[in-house]
Amino acid sequence: MREESVEIWSDQTNAAVIRHPGRRFPGVLVQGDTLYSLCQQADLACRELKRSCPAYDEINEVRNTLWGLLNHYKVVLGEHNLPLPFSEQMG
Repeated sequence: MREESVEIWSDQTNAAVIRHPGRRFPGVLVQGDTLYSLCQQADLACRELKRSCPAYDEINEVRNTLWGLLNHYKVVLGEHNLPLPFSEQMG
C-alpha cells in the first residue's frame, strides 16, 4: 500500500467522484458492499433471462466485469488483512 493524494470532486455517499494522479478523467468510487450487491443483482438478472434472449450476452458480460472487480477487491483486502464489508454466506 502507498499513500498518495487524489482529487475529490464529490464525496457523495456511494457515488464519490475522484481523480487519481496521472489520470485525465475522474472515476466513481464504488464501495465494496455496493459492488457486492451489484454482482448479486447481475447474477439474478442473468438467471431470470433465457439464454436465447438477445440481451443475455451483454448482461452476462456486465456481470462478469462486476465479478472481476469484486474478486480483485477481495484479493487486495486479503493482502492487507482487512475483513470484507459483506457476508458471502448463503442465508
